[in-house]
Amino acid sequence: MIKIYTTPICAYCKMAKEYFKSKNLQYEEIPLVGNPDAQQLVMSKAGMVAAPIIEINGKFVVGFDHAKIEEALK
Repeated sequence: MIKIYTTPICAYCKMAKEYFKSKNLQYEEIPLVGNPDAQQLVMSKAGMVAAPIIEINGKFVVGFDHAKIEEALK
């Protein structure tokens, strides 16, 4: 299961979503703006509120980091 925590003007969020689509991977997009529960969750798991934060099988990747995303997908 892939979840991507995003903000509306985040270029890296858009790149991450396009990357997942290109690999035919399903993901759930969760907005951070106006969503204090999501903000609190990513703060507790990733140690910061930034975008994108990607959760893959319980692992959190901060930013659009190809290597870490590929590692989490294994």
